[in-house]
Amino acid sequence: MRPTRRRKFAAGLAAVLGAASSTMAHAQTQAQKYPIRPIRMITATTVGSGPDVIARLLANRLTEVLGQQIVVDNRAGASGLIGAELVARAAPDGHTLRMATMTQLISTTLYQRYLMAKAFAPVGQVASTPFVIAVSGALPVKSINELIAYSKSRPGQVLYGSGGQGTTPHLCMELFKSMTGADLSHVPYKGSAIALTEMMGGLMHSTCAAAPTVSSFVQSGKVRVLGVTTRAPTRLAPGVTPIIDSVPGYELVGWYGLLAPLDTPREIIERVNLEVAKALKFPDLQERLIAVGAEPAHTPPAAFGAFLHRETARWSKVLKEAGITAGN
Repeated sequence: MRPTRRRKFAAGLAAVLGAASSTMAHAQTQAQKYPIRPIRMITATTVGSGPDVIARLLANRLTEVLGQQIVVDNRAGASGLIGAELVARAAPDGHTLRMATMTQLISTTLYQRYLMAKAFAPVGQVASTPFVIAVSGALPVKSINELIAYSKSRPGQVLYGSGGQGTTPHLCMELFKSMTGADLSHVPYKGSAIALTEMMGGLMHSTCAAAPTVSSFVQSGKVRVLGVTTRAPTRLAPGVTPIIDSVPGYELVGWYGLLAPLDTPREIIERVNLEVAKALKFPDLQERLIAVGAEPAHTPPAAFGAFLHRETARWSKVLKEAGITAGN
């Protein structure tokens, strides 16, 4: 390389490195000053819903440690797409966050819009909720294996209810069917609680539901829980055997996690994640989460991002195999 060319190359390289250094320094400065104004935490659910309650519990604790008010902003509708769009289009400065859920990951996968694994920056998981498969007390089955055998002996006759097409309870049972060959027919309702109520009257045979929502129905003696969807026993479903013991590889966990707009500086993402980790260690927050049916479940940004990719791939496969589309 000629001397002139070497000088030009060196000057160009220095300029690139200088720009990169300047960008890194700017990001670090942003993180040090962050937050400089109130933070908006968007939930794509109504006030009083599980994600809303968990968002408010976390927001209260983060407000104390970050020194800025965190305002929970409920933007329900369009299967979570309204809230997703607001966050996706927000400035990537850490002042807009999203409390995301498994149900919303499924709905955005179904509609192929604002996919969590691609359209947002992962901040971290914050909590999880186990689900259970339950049956009407009138159904003569007392175990997961008995439900599988009973349904196979009565093709198309054993019904399961859910809160609607593409909801977590719906996918929970479709995953169960695909892994076991159970012959169960879907009946969608406008809410999972309706399916449980119908089971008490013997009008519905089975369902998958968040564990905390089932306890009162079980106490009536008219609903029987067969198994929990987590890999290990959980205190939110005491005494219930994991389904994986009967169906190898079966697992489903309802989760809650924070997302930020793409291109949010890594330093800010890590700062929020660190403060969430600290907040989840407070006994009072842990107790309040358990009281509303969730367990603390913190993960770092990279691990949460990898988890979102795996979940998207898994539920895309279940949706395809079950023939579930946005139009049905």
